[in-house]
Amino acid sequence: MTNPIKIETLPGDEARRLLAKVEDRDEVAAFSEQFLAGLNDARVAHTHLTHRAGDQLVGIAAIAGDSSVEMAVDPDFRRGGIGSALMAAVFEHAPGAGFWAHGDLPAAQALAARRGLSPTRELLVMEISGAALEEVAHATIPEGFEALSYSDAVARWGRAGVESAWLRANNEAFEWHPEQGGWDEERLHRAMEAEWFDPEGVRFLYEGESLAGFHWTKMHPDGTGEVYVVGLDSSYRRKGLGDPLLRIGLEFLAGRGSSQVKLYVEADNGPAVKRYENLGFVTAERHVVYRET
Repeated sequence: MTNPIKIETLPGDEARRLLAKVEDRDEVAAFSEQFLAGLNDARVAHTHLTHRAGDQLVGIAAIAGDSSVEMAVDPDFRRGGIGSALMAAVFEHAPGAGFWAHGDLPAAQALAARRGLSPTRELLVMEISGAALEEVAHATIPEGFEALSYSDAVARWGRAGVESAWLRANNEAFEWHPEQGGWDEERLHRAMEAEWFDPEGVRFLYEGESLAGFHWTKMHPDGTGEVYVVGLDSSYRRKGLGDPLLRIGLEFLAGRGSSQVKLYVEADNGPAVKRYENLGFVTAERHVVYRET
């Protein structure tokens, strides 16, 4: 008999095994990077609700501080009401919860519809590969500017100054963003603890000693590159620097052997989506947040 839903602290490796099984079946990951980190790291401060069949973990929901939620149910235990039970339990803990549906799969759409939830946010995964990537993975640095890695910048100006300027540019660029905005030094350092973090993969664009913008890249284990975060300091916007800043990162990723690069962008950010399409990116996945409206 399936046990009642419980709150469990840091379900860690057991949850990761469940999520790997889910991803293998659905061909899309149920948990994003920050939610994966929260399975083992108490600093992330997620609440985890679990559903078990005997001792076996068969369902999990993670609730973030902003009431965003990610859920997963063992493929062998679906169509048994576990998803609905987890969703009901989530609403008891976080009445305003927003549920991520990565890939916006039919089962997630159906579950949301049964609860009367509506899409309130859509995130696109866009990709570029092959000849299209080769064509754009070349950066021309504007006159008066210099491209440096994080390591080079720290060696020149010191870690504190570099990271202060980086955080300022990030928080100005993403003031509106629920996940990327409002970062402080602790949050930045926690992100830099990720196994994949490469200081050479953080590319800065400087004018003298002034940071104009940054392009933080990520390399996945399979060799896929990612435009992880890219942003301009507010004083350098509308100066034609967005394109070279993007290409600086693409050039780095291609140089490291990536033949495919992906990025995430809000679907309602029309100018950004158009800019990426013009470079050759195409939409590969759609991730949707469902809420009560």
